[in-house]
Amino acid sequence: MPHRSGSLESLRELNRLRVVEALRRHGTLSRADIARTTGLSRSTISTLVADLHRRGFVAEGEVEGSGSSRSSTVGRPPVMLRLDPPAGIAVGIDFDHTRVRVVVSDLSRTVLSERVAELDVDHDAARALEVSTELVHRALDESGFCADLVLAIGVALPGPVDQARRRLHDTEILEDWTGVDPAAVLGERLGAPVHIDNDANLGALAEVTLGAGRSAGTAVFVQLSSGVGAGLIVDGRPFRGASGVAGEIGHVTVASPGQLCRCGRRGCLETLVSGPAIVEQLRARRGELLAVPDIIGLAHDGDADCRAVIAEAGRRVGAVVADVCNVLNPDTVVIGGELSAAGDLLLGPLRAALVGNALPAITRELVVVAGELGDRANSLGALALAIAHSEQAVAARIRTSGPGRTP
Repeated sequence: MPHRSGSLESLRELNRLRVVEALRRHGTLSRADIARTTGLSRSTISTLVADLHRRGFVAEGEVEGSGSSRSSTVGRPPVMLRLDPPAGIAVGIDFDHTRVRVVVSDLSRTVLSERVAELDVDHDAARALEVSTELVHRALDESGFCADLVLAIGVALPGPVDQARRRLHDTEILEDWTGVDPAAVLGERLGAPVHIDNDANLGALAEVTLGAGRSAGTAVFVQLSSGVGAGLIVDGRPFRGASGVAGEIGHVTVASPGQLCRCGRRGCLETLVSGPAIVEQLRARRGELLAVPDIIGLAHDGDADCRAVIAEAGRRVGAVVADVCNVLNPDTVVIGGELSAAGDLLLGPLRAALVGNALPAITRELVVVAGELGDRANSLGALALAIAHSEQAVAARIRTSGPGRTP
């Protein structure tokens, strides 16, 4: 009899973990959604959800007024469930070239707090890591939850990542980061496992998970900011290449001899279409030094010079992305980063150049859209990375809890 009781409790624990895992993967689900996802009966799901609610792990969200995209119900709309912060929280850190952004969320991807600091990330790795640590502590204080609840931290880095060494590849672009192990430094300071990836890869992950590429199976995410790069999604997963350097379209040669690039070579795409390049091109046209948001704003107001530099950037990016599409054959191209705020002023010329340079069979069904997540894409992708690596920690937290209490 004791063996039978133990076996039943083991089965209950397994089923609890299946419910939690479904919510961790999908964010919010109705009870019917969970039953379909796990294969468990609705009555079993109701019992398990009630138990997890008593433990403080699952909460009811707002009733979905228009019906869940995964549910087809008649009558009263389903009540959506989500993982509550006591089940664990995640942290995303985005090291952009010129700022650090920190986001804290629960495991259902509900953002609890967010902090940003302007900083020269490229040339001061030690300061960037110090500031990011401070921002995480402030964001946690603002969220109202303690550091003990952090299950994982995701980090977006502004360069190609060597996953085997868990750091940036040695490069002239980010010399101050050479030899720095950001995962080890942040893990020691913050007391949680740290997972790192390239910023464009994580921007791509965010856009296909939460943004403009949600229906995409194979996608190219193009990031146009102070740096230029691409994140590639193949069969729903990031494609990093043999050494983690896939997607570095900013360093495709498009002009010869061309301007000197920060990578040490000449004529790279980034020297012509990045934010700083656009600023310099407008200054050369009329001697006026404006920030990228101001240039975009004036372009929307009809300024001919501002429209011209944005359109030319679109044409150049479109020609390079056409080559990427000829190789990868994606169903979706998402344009993100600072320049994406230009909308059709950028996307129109970009689409035209892409169609004009790629094979017709490639572009016939191709969707080209602006990203929906703006400058938060990389930090939200870092959150998604952290949540994806939280499975074992969530399971351990569930096992150490008891009915009606949290660990």
